[in-house]
Amino acid sequence: MSRPRSRPRPRRWRDERGSALVELSWLAIILLVPLIWIVISVFEVQQGAFATSAAARAAGRAYALAPDDATGAARADAVVRQVLADQGTPGQRARVTVTCDAPAGSCHVGTSVITVRVDSGVELPFFPAILGKGAAVFSLDASHTVPIGQYVESGSDEEDEQ
Repeated sequence: MSRPRSRPRPRRWRDERGSALVELSWLAIILLVPLIWIVISVFEVQQGAFATSAAARAAGRAYALAPDDATGAARADAVVRQVLADQGTPGQRARVTVTCDAPAGSCHVGTSVITVRVDSGVELPFFPAILGKGAAVFSLDASHTVPIGQYVESGSDEEDEQ
C-alpha cells in the first residue's frame, strides 16, 4: 500500500496588519520632537531680539534725558534690566556700552550724539546639559543713537546767572 501523498502545508505569513501605524507613529515622534525644539528656539531668540532692541532704545533715551553722564549711565543700566524683565526675559544678561562724540568730554552738551549698545544673549531652551552650558547661548546686540539738540541746556546753571 502506498502512502497517501501529503499536501504541503501553506506557509503562514506573519500578520503585518497595523505595523504601518506603529512605524508612522515612531517616524512622527522622531521628526516632530526636533522640529518643535527648533520652533521654540526660534521664538525664544526672536523674543530676546525684540527685548534687546527695546532695551537699547529705552537706555538711549534715559541716558540722554539724564542731567549728567554718571546719572545717565546708572539710569541706562536700570532701564535695560527693567525692559528685559518687562519683555519676559528677566534672566537675560545684558551689557550696556555708551559712546558719544562730544567735543567737550561730556555727552550732555550742545550737538553731541550718544550711541547706546546693548549686548546680550539668549539660552536655547531644552538644550542637553551634556553638550555644555555655554554652547547653547545665542548672542544678540542692538544699538540706538540719540542726538542731543543744539538748544538743550548744558550742565551749567543758567538760572543762577539771571
